[in-house]
Amino acid sequence: MAITLQQYLDSLQGKRVAVIGIGVSNTPLIKTLLRAGIDVTACDKNPRDKFEGLAEELETMGAILHLGETYLDGLDQDIIFRSPGIRPDIPPFLAAIEKGSVLTSEMEVFFQVCPCKIIAVTGSDGKTTTTTLISEMLKNAGYTVHLGGNIGKPLLSEAGEMSPEDVAVLELSSFQLMTLQTSPDIAVFTNLSPNHLDIHKSMEEYAQAKENIFSHQTKSGIAIFNRDNALTNEMAGRAPGKVLKFSRQTTLAEGTYVENGKIVVAGNGQKRTLFATDRILIPGQHNVENYLAAIAAVQGMVPDDVILHTAETFPGVEHRIELVRTLNGVRYYNDSIASSPTRTIAGLHSFHQKVILIAGGYDKKIPFEVLGKEVQDHVKTLVLTGHTAEKIQKAVVESEGYQAGHPAILMEPDFKQAVLKASQAAEEGDVVILSPACASFDHFKNFAQRGQTFKAIVNEL
Repeated sequence: MAITLQQYLDSLQGKRVAVIGIGVSNTPLIKTLLRAGIDVTACDKNPRDKFEGLAEELETMGAILHLGETYLDGLDQDIIFRSPGIRPDIPPFLAAIEKGSVLTSEMEVFFQVCPCKIIAVTGSDGKTTTTTLISEMLKNAGYTVHLGGNIGKPLLSEAGEMSPEDVAVLELSSFQLMTLQTSPDIAVFTNLSPNHLDIHKSMEEYAQAKENIFSHQTKSGIAIFNRDNALTNEMAGRAPGKVLKFSRQTTLAEGTYVENGKIVVAGNGQKRTLFATDRILIPGQHNVENYLAAIAAVQGMVPDDVILHTAETFPGVEHRIELVRTLNGVRYYNDSIASSPTRTIAGLHSFHQKVILIAGGYDKKIPFEVLGKEVQDHVKTLVLTGHTAEKIQKAVVESEGYQAGHPAILMEPDFKQAVLKASQAAEEGDVVILSPACASFDHFKNFAQRGQTFKAIVNEL
C-alpha cells in the first residue's frame, strides 16, 4: 500500500476537483471529498429536478453543481473523477488533460489506498455470481469482507476503516478497467465474448480493457482463467504472475476442474476431490463454472468444508435464474441479468426441457446469430419484445435447420403484454423465463428494474 485514504485526501487540499456523474458510485465520493474540505464541482447530465433533495444536500455541504446538457463544458479542474460509464477519451476530457487536469476514477484511487488484499473478478458473464460466491466463502470462513466495485457499494469512502487483515472483493466492468493502472492481488477472468460494443469501439478494445485486471500484476500475483473459453485461455500466456485455470471439460495440473461429476482442486503435483456438482444449490452448468472460478480464488484461505457449506446453502443472486413463483404447475424464472446472447444461452442450458423464453431489449450492437440454433434446440415458444425483437427473430428464422413454428415466435412490443402472452402459452410443467439477451435501457433504468417489473407482473398473475 502506497498511501492511506487520509494521505490522499490531504494531497488534494488546495486543489479543485470535478466529479462527473452524481450516481451510486460517485455520491459517497463527493461527500467524502466535501467533508475533507476540498473544493468540489459535481457534474451530471440530468437536470436538477431528477436529484430531489440530493442537490440541496450537496450544495449545503459546499459542492458547486453543474447540471444539464452542458455539464461537461469548461472542465479545467486539477483532478477529474469520471463515472465508469463515460469513455476516458471524449473531447471534454482530452481538452482538460491538455490543460493539465488529471483524469482518474473512484476505483483507481481505491486501488491506491486500499490497505488489504484485493480479489477482483471480471468477464462477460458470471462475474456477479462469482464475486458474490468468493465473498460468501470468505465471510463463512470468518474474514471481514468488503464487497464492492460494480456490485454492492463503492468502497473508496470506507477505505480508512479497513484493516490489513480484511479482504476487498470487487466485481470490475470493462469501463472500470479501461484506465486502471494497478491490478488486484488475485484476478479472476470468468470468460470473454462480445459485449458492450455500443460503447467500446471494437471487440479488441473491449478485450484490452478487461486484460487490465491482470496485466499490472507482479510475479506474486495470481490470475485465474477459464480454460474452456478460447479467448481467456489465450490471455493466460500474458499474465505476469502465477496462473491457475478452471475447466468443466479438461483435467488440469494447476487449478480446479470437474472429473466424474465432482469438483477437483489440483496443484503442486497433488489433487483432492471436494464434492459432487449436484451438491450446488443454484442450477446450471454455468454456475458450476462460477464455483470452479471462486474455489480457485480462495485456495489457502477457505477450508473445504466451508466451501461445501456455501455450495449447499447459497441461494443465488437476484435476477440470475431466480425462481419467482410456481403457478398452476408453471415455474417462472427471472434472469434479467442476461444482457448478452451467451448469458441467455447459459440460462437455456440450465433446464432439462424446452422453455418459454421472453427476450429482447436495448441494442448493444452485438450479434445474435449465435442465439438462433440454441433457441431452436431449447425453446418451445419465443416471446420477443423491445428494440431488438426483429433482430433476434431474424437470427432464429435464418439459423440452420429452422422450421416454421418451431419454436413458435410471438412479437409483442409492450413488456407487460409480452409476459402475459408467455403465461398464456404455458401449460402445467412448463418453465417461463425472462432471459433477454439484451440490455434494458430501451424501456428500463437497468436490468434490476426490468427484473423487478417482471416479478411484479408474475406475482399478479
